[in-house]
Amino acid sequence: MAATVEATRGRVPVIAGIIVDSTRDAIRRGKLVRDMNIAALQVTPVHYLFKPDDEAMVSHFRRMADETGMPIIIYNVVPWSYLAPALLTRIMNEVPLVVGVKQSAGDLKLFADLMMMAPDKLIYSAVDALMYPSYTLGAHGSIAAILSAAPHASVQLWDAVKAGDHVLALELHKKLLTLWNAIVSDNLPACTRHAQVLQGLPNTYSRAPMPQASSAQAAAIARALEGLGMRAGQRVEAAE
Repeated sequence: MAATVEATRGRVPVIAGIIVDSTRDAIRRGKLVRDMNIAALQVTPVHYLFKPDDEAMVSHFRRMADETGMPIIIYNVVPWSYLAPALLTRIMNEVPLVVGVKQSAGDLKLFADLMMMAPDKLIYSAVDALMYPSYTLGAHGSIAAILSAAPHASVQLWDAVKAGDHVLALELHKKLLTLWNAIVSDNLPACTRHAQVLQGLPNTYSRAPMPQASSAQAAAIARALEGLGMRAGQRVEAAE
């Protein structure tokens, strides 16, 4: 996080991700970064091998807020500890420092329900395959892997929806979905890195035992980027 804050130099807000299995550890990590010019903490629900009950979940986020004093975004992603829209809304209402949710998984109805229940909160989409409908439903933004794989096209999509240009937005959605289908896999981080390399960023490697993008994955990623008008070190407008 210190390296990230140094690299961004205050140009954009930095959110620190915390994925741990106890309240104590989440608080400890939050305290480690709160003096680093961090805008907020992105925290998963406690998940263990089971799901704590609703009262335990509320207590977890209340203690984090009280002891770190930091704004918190709930990262709702763990399949066996997935929080329902009603519980997310309750936590945000009862713990003022819980300012929003990064809503993951592919169930767009749950996303729509959350937008209706908590319209005044910061609801970010991490439904990578469905950014277009997420934005049309009122998402306040997105925090997702697809943004790292195709940042320029992702910004274009956001701008198109905000401008009401749904013809362009649907075109971009289809092309971004093609890229997502090429990178989504058990080695998603490695495939995302490969997409970045094809756009001119330095070659980097995921930690073992995660495999690098296979030849088939690499070919699919290259085709998807070509469809978006992307090539190494250069951007071509998708509308061209």
